[in-house]
Amino acid sequence: MDKTALTRHAHRVLRDAIIPELPSPYFGKVRDNYDLPDGRRIIIASDRISAFDRILAAIPFKGQVLTQTARFWFEKTADICPNHVLSYPDPNVVIGRRLDILPVEIVVRDYLAGTTGTSILTLYKQGQREMYGHTLPDGLADNQKLPTPIITPTSKAFDGGHDEPLTPEQIVAQGLLTAEQWETLSTYALALFARGQEIAAERVGGERLPLLGGQQA
Repeated sequence: MDKTALTRHAHRVLRDAIIPELPSPYFGKVRDNYDLPDGRRIIIASDRISAFDRILAAIPFKGQVLTQTARFWFEKTADICPNHVLSYPDPNVVIGRRLDILPVEIVVRDYLAGTTGTSILTLYKQGQREMYGHTLPDGLADNQKLPTPIITPTSKAFDGGHDEPLTPEQIVAQGLLTAEQWETLSTYALALFARGQEIAAERVGGERLPLLGGQQA
């Protein structure tokens, strides 16, 4: 989209998508959702921007960018892992199957990087070497590439809560996932990350773009 079009529509932001005619609403930090009686869910990406568990502002076209970015990755990885998508009736909207959420976020990391309280760099700088079921050696530098990608799962916080680091053993012991579910999800996560690395490794302007990490919620 050119700058003229952006300027013309800069005042038009989708701060929320409250539609009284639709049933069973659920409003997240960024997406507004409606559950239909036939098992479908309407997911509308607003222009709200959220960081560090706070809604900061609304940016024109942000919801469209979010939805179309998600669409790109869903289509690029459909052969690896099934997904919920049924259709995209609007640039901001996904209609998908309503599924039962598994209360764990799966994060794959390939570099010692990050700024949040659950990032491996933050924990490493605090002196931790045992984290997420992995042991990291002393002497690693900021943003150093890890020998191999690792999975760093966290709890899945709802209603504005904070995610907490977990180990695979804790996930199973707390009944968040069965051992079989964990094995399936971790296999999917590493395969999806590898696909992301393949795509990121394609030349962009003559340079190779590294993939620092990826999250599958």
